[in-house]
Amino acid sequence: MTTVSLEGDLLVLIVEGADKLWALRSRLEIPLAHVKSARVDPAFVGHERYLGLKIAGARMPGVITAGSFRQEGDTVFWDVHNPDKTIVIELDHEHYARLVVEVENPEEVLATIGKKAGRSS
Repeated sequence: MTTVSLEGDLLVLIVEGADKLWALRSRLEIPLAHVKSARVDPAFVGHERYLGLKIAGARMPGVITAGSFRQEGDTVFWDVHNPDKTIVIELDHEHYARLVVEVENPEEVLATIGKKAGRSS
């Protein structure tokens, strides 16, 4: 699971527990200006064709998807156990085109991102 918070003009994602080992990342910092959109999208998360080629990380179907994957020409970061608690964050001008992360309360995180960025998600 990932904890998402706002620190000034940064969206900060902290990868928790053993997921740090699987994802090979513990923290991501993204300027809010680079966040294009954020949404809950269990269909995207649960559909195998979206996963793409693993660059670094782990994929154990039904257990965890964590790390960096190459999807349709983009690099995407994943940290997901439960697709129903997952948000998809679309980015601009970043190494990752998309962040797909499980959070404790998806709707609350989306509202916070939308409010701080001055737009709805």
